[in-house]
Amino acid sequence: MPLVGGILADKCGYGKIVTIGIVVMFVGYLLLAIPTAANSTGKMMMLGALFLIACGTGFFKGNLQVMVGNLYDSPEYSSKRDTAFSLFYMAINVGALFAPTAATKMTNYVLSGAGFTYNAQIPSLAHQFLNGTIKPEGSAALEGLKAAQGFTGDMASFCSTYIEKLSEAYNYGFAVACISLIASMAIYLGCRSMYKHADYNSKQAKTSNNHNEPELTPEQTKQRIVALLLVFAVVIFFWMAFHQNGLTMTFFARDYTTQYVTGINRIGFDVWNLVLIIIAVYGGFSLFQSKTGKAKIISGVAVLASLIILAGNYYAMDDTIEILPQIFQQFNPFFVVALTPVSLAIFAYLARRKKEPSAPRKIGIGMVIAACGFLILSIGSIGLPTPTAIAAKGIDPDTLVSPNWLISTYLVLTFAELLLSPMGISFVSKVAPPKYKGMMMGGWFVATAIGNYMVSIIGYLWGDMQLWMVWSVLIVCCLLSALFIFSIMKKLEKVA
Repeated sequence: MPLVGGILADKCGYGKIVTIGIVVMFVGYLLLAIPTAANSTGKMMMLGALFLIACGTGFFKGNLQVMVGNLYDSPEYSSKRDTAFSLFYMAINVGALFAPTAATKMTNYVLSGAGFTYNAQIPSLAHQFLNGTIKPEGSAALEGLKAAQGFTGDMASFCSTYIEKLSEAYNYGFAVACISLIASMAIYLGCRSMYKHADYNSKQAKTSNNHNEPELTPEQTKQRIVALLLVFAVVIFFWMAFHQNGLTMTFFARDYTTQYVTGINRIGFDVWNLVLIIIAVYGGFSLFQSKTGKAKIISGVAVLASLIILAGNYYAMDDTIEILPQIFQQFNPFFVVALTPVSLAIFAYLARRKKEPSAPRKIGIGMVIAACGFLILSIGSIGLPTPTAIAAKGIDPDTLVSPNWLISTYLVLTFAELLLSPMGISFVSKVAPPKYKGMMMGGWFVATAIGNYMVSIIGYLWGDMQLWMVWSVLIVCCLLSALFIFSIMKKLEKVA
């Protein structure tokens, strides 16, 4: 769908297609927010909603980024393009930072109203019981879970009630998404005067004296498209590896990582503590970069206040807190937001010394760093039983590993992501032939989608294979991709 949205925007205008995309997404999420019965009608409604969300996302995502790139087409601003996309990417992750906590809070709120608490094992076992496919060991486990929930009715009532309340929580969650989209639309339309001059395609640029886009020969157009297709081929394998956070890395959090944390580790599992750390980081950068004494004082107060509140939160927390597998999803967006000023400072330092790597070179370096991230997880997995062994016999609690293995992996993968994703988008916006900007930006997201689809390939290895070998496959994929992009670096830097 991003490719279709890009082609339409190249012909009809980017702003118009972005607006349509937001509206279509809203309708899709609204349909998901409406409670439906678990029958064929409900299933068709869900599939229709997902189709609308896919269409809306395809119309919205790439074309908004084309408009961001258009802001920096002028020669006086072109040197700031990479920085702009880094900040844009950081803003995207601000929302992603709160999403896991919002989902968890909504789920706990609805379930607690019915006297339940969330347990990841119950939904699957409950469906198996209601479908008549549950095995004896699953039935025994479900009996224990029912007793732990304090439910006094029969098993069928427990299963149906729990699933009903969990489904209700999902409906509320999608309603929150609708509210978020209304806010997005208000900002997008309310601030249009600030970016209206960037809402143009190649056809509109030719009829305007305000936009001087280069005229490319057919050969130059071909060279640029080929270069972009080569980059797309590389990023497919990055996203295949990176988005294991939604599959095998979540399995690792669920099955191999301790479910309780103590000490200093508790800080990272509260999103508001992460927000305070972000404030301290940004305040620290502002403190050193501010030109006036007043600005330095404000920055210093922000840093000091955030650290004091953080310390108070730490001492007020329970000595031991339980963590759910999905909460690990907040670490990647946290690191993106917190580390963006660090990456900008590093590249600004290199730029002043004329040593800043090109966008394609940053992508290659990012692939190498991604391999290092999975190396950490591979080391942490040595000696652990296979997933098949756990399914058959369970796992000794003493074998469970520290959450720091996953957190460290997310940290390194985020460094790689900051080099690859915003830099890749910046490269596309700069290199894409003017009349194909939307289509080429859509191509970037097609590559991302293919990478997401290929995530399941690694999922097939999750069984009899040793865990360190599973992560090693991803290491090899990242290193081979890095080797390929460095081998064609001259061709990529020529068009850049």
